[in-house]
Amino acid sequence: MNEPMYCSQQIKIPPELPDLMKQYTKAAIRTQPPDVLKWSANYFQALANGETLPVKERLETPVATQKTDTGLTPGLVSVLHRQLGTKHEVTYNELFEKWQGLCLPTERLEELLRVGSFDDNIEWLKFLSLACSSLAGNLTQTMRVICEILTHDPEGGAARIGFEVFKELYQYLARVDGNITQSQIDSVFEYLQYHVDKQDGMVHPRNFMNEECPKLDGVAM
Repeated sequence: MNEPMYCSQQIKIPPELPDLMKQYTKAAIRTQPPDVLKWSANYFQALANGETLPVKERLETPVATQKTDTGLTPGLVSVLHRQLGTKHEVTYNELFEKWQGLCLPTERLEELLRVGSFDDNIEWLKFLSLACSSLAGNLTQTMRVICEILTHDPEGGAARIGFEVFKELYQYLARVDGNITQSQIDSVFEYLQYHVDKQDGMVHPRNFMNEECPKLDGVAM
């Protein structure tokens, strides 16, 4: 059977297609997914469902990505937080779906879940803090990355977060580390409280990265 012939006048291009493809292309360039086809399927599925897209806010520099050889970067952790961070707890299936949508290796996810001793219901901020710890050289740098992801300050701002959130996540990571004493934790909090009282209950990296602040992990940065 002969296939029908079409001329250019018969082909109707949906008016929204050029802008859709432009936004998709920009998203792919920013995110740099290792598996473009798999990521694209998840991108358009999220778009169709009105969900947060698996897209980095900006292209990451090599410096930002060099801490890990497993694909996980601060930008991708930030994407996961935008997708899942509205909940106190997420299920394994929810996290696995978003993790796969970013083409991240399953074994890396399983490793983080083992370290945190999580069950099927996962406290989101604790998981996020463990993910950040895998990107940083020490606890001080981990808390800096956490602040940069959780802050509502604009890019390049102070990266402030609530002191109560900071305390919860720092204490959690200190317990996971196992080598940080309670007296050391208390000395960090005592030092920071002076600044927090003047900052409307907020803390930012310049406070705990100050040379006068007790080291969060007990070693020089």
